[in-house]
Amino acid sequence: MARDGYLIFDSDMHIMEPPDLWERYIAPEFRSVAPRGVTSENVRDLRIVFPSDTPSDRTTDGALQRGHNYERNQKLYQDHAARGWSGEVQLEAMDVEGLDAAVMFPSRGLNVLIHPEREARFAAAIARAYNDWLYDFCQADPARMLGAGMISVYDVNDAIKETHRVVEELGFKAVFLRSNIVNGKTWHDPYHEPLWETLERLNIPLGFHQASASSIPQLCDQWFGSNFGLRRAYGQPFGQMLGVGSFLGGGILERHPGLHVAFLEANCSWLPWLLWRLDESQEMEGDIFMTELTMAPSEYFKRQCVASVEPDETPARCTIDFLGSDQLVYSTDYPHGDSRYPHATESFLELPISDEDKRKILWNNCARLYHVAQAPSVQLARGRS
Repeated sequence: MARDGYLIFDSDMHIMEPPDLWERYIAPEFRSVAPRGVTSENVRDLRIVFPSDTPSDRTTDGALQRGHNYERNQKLYQDHAARGWSGEVQLEAMDVEGLDAAVMFPSRGLNVLIHPEREARFAAAIARAYNDWLYDFCQADPARMLGAGMISVYDVNDAIKETHRVVEELGFKAVFLRSNIVNGKTWHDPYHEPLWETLERLNIPLGFHQASASSIPQLCDQWFGSNFGLRRAYGQPFGQMLGVGSFLGGGILERHPGLHVAFLEANCSWLPWLLWRLDESQEMEGDIFMTELTMAPSEYFKRQCVASVEPDETPARCTIDFLGSDQLVYSTDYPHGDSRYPHATESFLELPISDEDKRKILWNNCARLYHVAQAPSVQLARGRS
């Protein structure tokens, strides 16, 4: 399905989980307390509720203001919702955007393991249930639809066990975590070392993901309250900036040179400034606070990290000037509220960057990150076009 001569690999495509996913897939002992997706007139309602929630625990619908973007998405995705956001609907969306392959990340599931009070066994069961459902979902075309497994770090041993299962039994291409700290321990805390060792040994990348509604709540709640527009603008990149600091300046990538991390759902144009700033911090205070680093933080990013480019992110050309294009991957972000679907690929191809850079970002870098040797089912995909 090469489009305009480019193979296209979506590093971060989203699915819309059915509201009763966890009730159907979770271990029987947790069924009575399983989370459930909220359904409403909003065809993209991303809210999750637990039976034990109090009214103050229940998240609000970020689209409640019903602005023009809400109305756009209601019309755009009405048919997708009416057909249950099925695997077949997903494939149609991939065909519209010309995607040869895509790694699937959750929508509702991004918010299901973000609360510090979750009991570890319950959290692990939530992750297992999601992964079992995702495996079944991707059977619509397993060559093109690739899984990113949910893992729970409320007990790091659960995360390790589930990583092995999704890679060795389900054949997923990545695992993912939210940037939010949920267990009181920074990402560079020794507590997480066994997980990084596992990912490195299995040669499986980590998708470090963020979401608008709940990004770094201690910052967004204090500064922006219910102003979702400001939360969206700041929450995603700020959350990922904190994660980049842990992985680079906290020494994770120094200790694990075979670990690869994708920073997703937060743009990439902030990278030149942040990497310059981290390099400056190491130069000035590294002898005390970054003693184990043997390279500048930016060099670790170049060696082991990528970040996703939004389809119409014109400032990304500044990131390419600073870093080159080898650390950037493409994302349609379908079907989220800020996705440019059905014109995401069209918008990306109009960016003022070279054909060589586009080729790397659209396919080569994603294929390298997710260990895909060649375009899956290209001939079959072309038959659909």
